[in-house]
Amino acid sequence: MENTKKYVPYQFYWDKAPIDLSFMFKDEKPAGKHGFMKAAGERFEFDDGTIVRFWGTNFNSGANFPEHEDAKIIASRLAKFGINIVRFHQLDADWSIPNLFQFTRGARPDNTMELDPVSMDRLDWLIYCLKNEGIYVYLDLLTYRKFRSGDLVENADKLADAAKPYCVFDRRLIELQKKFCHDIWTHNNPYTGLEYRNEPAIVMTEIANETDLWTRITLEPYKSDFDKRFSLWCEGRKEKDVDPEELMLEFKTQLMRNYFIEMRDYLINLGVKVPIAGTNWGNLAGTVVSQEEMDFYDSHGYWLDKTWTFWGEEEKRLYDQSIFDHKGVVYPMILLGRVLGKPFVVSEWDEPWPIEWRAESVPYLAAVSGLQGWSGVIIHTYRYGTNKNIDRLGKEMSSSAIGGVPYREGLFSTFNDPAKFGLFYHAAIMTRRGDVEEAKKSISLESKSLKLVHNSVPAFSSPFDEKHKIGMKLCDSHKAGDVTLSAEKDYSPEFEGYVRSDTAQIYRSFEDKNGYIDTPRTKIVYGFFNDKAVDISGLSVEIQNDFAVIAISSLDGNDIDASENILVTTIARAENTGMVFDEQRRKMLDVGNAPICIETVMAKIRIKTKVDGLRVLSINPEGFITGTIPSEHIDSRLEFSTGKKLVSMYYLIQKV
Repeated sequence: MENTKKYVPYQFYWDKAPIDLSFMFKDEKPAGKHGFMKAAGERFEFDDGTIVRFWGTNFNSGANFPEHEDAKIIASRLAKFGINIVRFHQLDADWSIPNLFQFTRGARPDNTMELDPVSMDRLDWLIYCLKNEGIYVYLDLLTYRKFRSGDLVENADKLADAAKPYCVFDRRLIELQKKFCHDIWTHNNPYTGLEYRNEPAIVMTEIANETDLWTRITLEPYKSDFDKRFSLWCEGRKEKDVDPEELMLEFKTQLMRNYFIEMRDYLINLGVKVPIAGTNWGNLAGTVVSQEEMDFYDSHGYWLDKTWTFWGEEEKRLYDQSIFDHKGVVYPMILLGRVLGKPFVVSEWDEPWPIEWRAESVPYLAAVSGLQGWSGVIIHTYRYGTNKNIDRLGKEMSSSAIGGVPYREGLFSTFNDPAKFGLFYHAAIMTRRGDVEEAKKSISLESKSLKLVHNSVPAFSSPFDEKHKIGMKLCDSHKAGDVTLSAEKDYSPEFEGYVRSDTAQIYRSFEDKNGYIDTPRTKIVYGFFNDKAVDISGLSVEIQNDFAVIAISSLDGNDIDASENILVTTIARAENTGMVFDEQRRKMLDVGNAPICIETVMAKIRIKTKVDGLRVLSINPEGFITGTIPSEHIDSRLEFSTGKKLVSMYYLIQKV
């Protein structure tokens, strides 16, 4: 810990939530009550016309197979945080136990053609528990499956996870994918009494995770097959004088399109009723174009230092930049994957631990999602495993480590991270309640190049995604916005020092390095302050910390100035006890131990209110009231300070 900052323990427990928001969404239980979900223009809606937007989390690998008793507790905890979707990711990962093909490690199967009955029982029960809590499921199909010789595939030992990129065109690999789809979608869940294809709580699926043909095709006999296909395709073309690189890109794009259509049609013929995406990232324009016929688009985005060394390395370097150091589109891969006119989901995103500014990412993504009218935002990830490895005193009970972090499961686990998961209350409320208005104007960025790469789009130097609704126009069928601009042009001179949404509800300053979200029912200020005061409509804050997030949401449906039940969250940094960095904070020398601690946020808060008799309650990690914060009602404003008495990250303002 840095001596200039004050930290206090604030331990998140796997089976508890400090605040319970489930009462706000009780009418949404059970999931599926509105019928099956479908794509309707740019939105998702259910059979009865109910429009739905999702704020959620991934479950990775072993986290998809908790014990029955734990599944019920976990589902309840998610509902308390306001989460309404879980993406089942890495179900087929060979390196994980359990997985869909093996519940325990030991005997090595020679094929991946049978679903393990114990694993499926765990998954069935989890779906049942989530459904009862009003939480929907995004079902992955092909992610990290390790094909084996008994699957009768060529050179199985040399195939990468999911047999990428050969899974896109090899007939045997495609037939194996179809068999898996048949087995999983026709599987009957004894706890719901429904086959997966008839389960309205499962609302969307994608054919293959992060899959394309842009990597080199070298492994035989797949390479020879690919070359033969390419030659035949070229013979059928009339154009002869075409750039070889563009020609190959066009062929690969068409091959991917054929694969996605074939798999989609197979799923539909099986009786799958939910929207289907091809894959889930906007890494290249060709990937986006190849999914032209799919029901929705999906993309991934990470604010992550490319020099980070992930697993098993002694030297770990940290990303030391905040999003406020960046003047362009913060998540360019997300934006390249979005097309106007169809629903859009971000099924993976993160500004991962231990980036010290990571609390900024939650309000930012939730606000941009609302402005853009996205249909879902799903963080990667909740957990990788199911071990109950923290007791109620914050003491380590078991290792379950990833990346050498004994209780945090490495940089992507969020279930016990106050800096990110701790702000999910406000993000879920904003998203599901629609607190942030959609942009008034839409822009399409046009390009005819299939080789347009997300990190080299000049237009992305401008933060259009925080000003107007924006999407890509990469082929004739893509919908145009109110204005169409060239993706090859840099528009950053239009943004001098700040960006403000055309609704005036979102603002980010590149000079002051802070921003706000200003809606009638949710108000958030975040970024860098150092004793600066920030005034937005109905809220004034003076923050002593150099960096902090202060979020305020009405919990009773009224505007904040008329609400009798308000949640206030104050968070800055969150670190393990005893974490050690080098002087430049570019290298982590010691990951530390439990419990995790939060930096005390020193702030004076003034909230405009018409309600008399409000009191400010400090809430501890287990949901107990630890006392009442001194406050005054002066000139129609409730005034109080945080960080001096009864330090917490959660405060409830409620009428006596």
